[in-house]
Amino acid sequence: MEAKAEAKPSTADTLSAIADREGFLATSDPALQESADRGEAKLLDYRQLYELWERQQWATQDLDFSQDRVDWHERIDPEERFARMYGLSAFFIGEQKVADELGPIMRAAPTEEQRIFLSTQIADEARHVAFFDRFYREVGVLEGADGLAERLAATEEHVNDAFHQLFDDLLKTRVDHLAANPDDTGALVETITLYHMIIEGVLALTGQHFIIDYNTEQGTLPGFVEGFQKVARDEHRHIAFGVRFLTDMAHQDPAHLEAIQRMLAESIPIADKVLDPPWVQGDEDWEIFGQSKEETHAFAAQCLSRRLKVIGLAA
Repeated sequence: MEAKAEAKPSTADTLSAIADREGFLATSDPALQESADRGEAKLLDYRQLYELWERQQWATQDLDFSQDRVDWHERIDPEERFARMYGLSAFFIGEQKVADELGPIMRAAPTEEQRIFLSTQIADEARHVAFFDRFYREVGVLEGADGLAERLAATEEHVNDAFHQLFDDLLKTRVDHLAANPDDTGALVETITLYHMIIEGVLALTGQHFIIDYNTEQGTLPGFVEGFQKVARDEHRHIAFGVRFLTDMAHQDPAHLEAIQRMLAESIPIADKVLDPPWVQGDEDWEIFGQSKEETHAFAAQCLSRRLKVIGLAA
């Protein structure tokens, strides 16, 4: 008689497990609150989010990547290193791109409290770039690439066309418009929907969760896991700001709900394709970091659904 395979946890169980991690639930991200399935969540205000940022400081220089270098070169075979490069590259390049685009978003925010928090997010995104750069450099992920710019350029080949469409076309177009028209509140609502709900909420946190869990299960890259958990905690805090901001805007003017819906309709089909590794052809199934295409998309969908229900949109 064959042994029964151990059932994988459901998406809801997985979200509850994330909520139990130290510091994650404190961010007030609705995706981690079961009450958000009913459209209810306890959200921090902008001052509280800033104060949480002060309490959750960390330094990339405190991380130890010595075991990670051994794991990468001696324990992880070349085929798996290639597969892992998709997730690593998307984050490394993505963090650099969003760090570059945050300035106009911060300046367009209508209140000083919002601008102060977004200033902390600029610092966070810069630290995330520094985290990946130090990991790449000290582990030797890209031998022969000297300097941050060279490492970013060398890792470009590991992301797909949809990634560039989302970041270089959709996001940059909105941010460039905001830079020239900082009083366009509707455009700001669209941009924060794209940045905080889709890029951070759908893509970044989905990838972070599965990459952290996979490395923890495999017992690989302990320095990376320690730092990436801190990156994920920052992202939950950023998303909590996005939910707070979009909820406030939706209450001020129902037209802002339409702006959120417009951006979701335009960006979600692209984001779905970003989740697919670049070697996948068409609609074929795939598995990466121990998760199938179906499981990955289901996790992302539930996280987004909970946040949108709190904002005031059924999902």
